[in-house]
Amino acid sequence: MGKSTTQEKLFNRYYRIFIFPMIFLLYYLLSYLVNPFSGYWEELWKQKWTDILIEGVIMMIFCALITEMSLIIARQLNKIMPWNEKPIARSFIQLLLQLVSVGLLLAFLYYTLFFIFGPPPKATKPPDKLDEWQFVFVCSMLAILISAVHTGHYFLQRWKTSMLEASELKLKAAEFKQIAMQAQLQSLKLQLDPHFMFNNFSALSALIMEDKDVALSFLENLAKVYRYMITNLNNDIITLAEEEKIIRAFAYLIKIRHGDNVVIDIDIPASIAGRGIPPITLQLLIENAIKHNMATAARPLLIKIYEDDSGRLIVSNRIQRIRHQIQSTKLGLENIRNRYRILSDQQPVIKEEDGMFIVVLPVLDI
Repeated sequence: MGKSTTQEKLFNRYYRIFIFPMIFLLYYLLSYLVNPFSGYWEELWKQKWTDILIEGVIMMIFCALITEMSLIIARQLNKIMPWNEKPIARSFIQLLLQLVSVGLLLAFLYYTLFFIFGPPPKATKPPDKLDEWQFVFVCSMLAILISAVHTGHYFLQRWKTSMLEASELKLKAAEFKQIAMQAQLQSLKLQLDPHFMFNNFSALSALIMEDKDVALSFLENLAKVYRYMITNLNNDIITLAEEEKIIRAFAYLIKIRHGDNVVIDIDIPASIAGRGIPPITLQLLIENAIKHNMATAARPLLIKIYEDDSGRLIVSNRIQRIRHQIQSTKLGLENIRNRYRILSDQQPVIKEEDGMFIVVLPVLDI
């Protein structure tokens, strides 16, 4: 409300500054354009400069009165019929009142001049009557112009307000989208805990019964890996160098769980070590490969992590499917897809090719 009032005050202030002289000049311009051959123009230049000055001052006062009357009408209509309620009806009513006000001002001007200078000579010739009607017509046109200025000002302000509101809505939508994405990302991160802990606590439970010393070592490394997960819970992307460190620690857990049946070959060159992927992505892919494939001494499962020619990270393993598959929770690969979808317009490529299960991971800028 305060902002709208301030804008209205500014409009009224500059409205007077520009409309006063504009209406004055337009009066003479329109009068000439309507009838450039009127005898009025010839008589005007025959007058003394003092008479011309007096006429100019009178017309300036008359134009000022038209302007002020338009402001009064606009203010009163703003109280009774604001623009935002019925803009079309407001335009017509304001135009009608503007014409009426000009008619009243013309009557006021006529009687004022009559009182000061006496009755004017009666127009008997058609050209003289035409000049009188021309004067009324030009004043009416000025009234329409002033009304158009008010209407144009309203629609300009409405357009600006609509643009600002649209921009604010887009900004808020983007903010809400970002909040929703962050919330979704946090939810996806929290899904990692049960997936990781289920697999490793199952192995730990078996180890406790078989070898307590190995179980203790396993638990220490499990705590180390889990600490890494907790530490990076608030990180959306982590460097490949950091991810490689934890994967090498994670490989110890795999070694205890599966012995030489699972071999993890990691070759991440320094050229991409400073770039990133979502945290625990490699861990999930290793777990996924072990879960869905046989790993025996005769046929060890080889999991390779390396860079391809395009600078993407490849995680691959030979397909050695388990005959009786355990029902999958589908958290692993779907989790990776969803996190990449939120963080980047680049998506992982998951494919089977020449007996190999291959996951192509885009590396992201940190």
